[in-house]
Amino acid sequence: MQIYTASYLLPIASPPIAGGGIAVENGRIVAAGPVAELPSPSGAKLVDLPGCAIMPGLVNAHTHLELTHFPAWKVRKDLDYLPKTYVEWIRQVVKIRRVLTPEELEQSVREGLRLCIESGTTAIGEILSDFSLAHLYEASPLTGRLFLEGLGQDPVQGEALLKRLMASLQALKGNFLPGISPHTPHTVSQELMLELNRLAQWLDIPKAIHLSESKEEVSFMFDSTGPIAEVMYPMAHWDEYLPAPRKATSTSYLEELRVLDQKTLAIHAVQVTPADVAVLKERGVTVVLCPRSNDRLNVGKAPYHLLKSAGLSLALGTDSLASNDSLSLWDEIHFLRESDPDAFTPAELIAMATRGSARALGLEGELGTLEAGKRGDFLIFSGLEQAGSDISAALLEHGRLEQVYLAGRSTPRPRTPPF
Repeated sequence: MQIYTASYLLPIASPPIAGGGIAVENGRIVAAGPVAELPSPSGAKLVDLPGCAIMPGLVNAHTHLELTHFPAWKVRKDLDYLPKTYVEWIRQVVKIRRVLTPEELEQSVREGLRLCIESGTTAIGEILSDFSLAHLYEASPLTGRLFLEGLGQDPVQGEALLKRLMASLQALKGNFLPGISPHTPHTVSQELMLELNRLAQWLDIPKAIHLSESKEEVSFMFDSTGPIAEVMYPMAHWDEYLPAPRKATSTSYLEELRVLDQKTLAIHAVQVTPADVAVLKERGVTVVLCPRSNDRLNVGKAPYHLLKSAGLSLALGTDSLASNDSLSLWDEIHFLRESDPDAFTPAELIAMATRGSARALGLEGELGTLEAGKRGDFLIFSGLEQAGSDISAALLEHGRLEQVYLAGRSTPRPRTPPF
């Protein structure tokens, strides 16, 4: 047994504790609380960390690690330009993605896994479009949920996709549990959306959907016009599948299909209406915020105050390095705090990136808080000698990430601080 004590413990499931710690054995937390209440069996290894805080590992609820090397690929493929719209960005991603080799994709995923751990992330909600890369996650010490992505309009290709997806889900091994990702309401045919939803319900697994990310999506879902119809559909050779005007929002469309439920992750939710938010709340949907990606793509900002006041479950993700500067949730937290300082308290931001994201992935029984029985994923922060009364604020302002533990095992010391 290893016992870690520190000046502060942030269990997340309960208020911070001054002079707290955790006991870990066989990769699991066996106790968490005040130092005086921790077990002290003979032979236990004690690590005392004065001036430090112990908190749960971060859970990044939305990643695309296949695109980790995207910034370098833009240069190497002579496509290094800054798209001005969401659809222009999609065109750039597709152009680059089409010419990548399996080796390039594999290296990109490996680097993404490394960067996650280095910045304090111990679990991810990963969207995977190339199912042949699943073995890379099996070998990783990270855990989380692997959402296999489905998109397309052609019914024949849709049937083949479903067969590949089902076979890949059944073959998953390691620390990652299965999930399904119907890409977006505008890139997935109605028939395929319903089939993917049926599969998720049959397997009783979560599904992640990019929802209402851009104004272009709003226009397309309402009357089938705009850049998605004029540029994206021809690019994908989907001209013959252009739908009749739906006169709906993405949320109302999915509600009509009965796709929304408690196992649904709505990624982005930037362009949602108050009526949409009411539906998402009623159906128990979790919204995953990706503020830096939204800012980079100039698609707007999610209505944080509305989502929070409605009582929606919220999680936090970085998206990919195709639309972000880093895979660090700390960077995400700081950006959100600086861009909208009144939206969330420091404690709420930290909870969103731990317990909230773990709940979104259906892993709240394993991750997100420091409690007995959970996996031994935790972080050590220094620089908190003068923390004051608000330890969460002090952690964001002065904390330095010193060590990352995955299933009770320490990883190499982070090379750079997350702040």
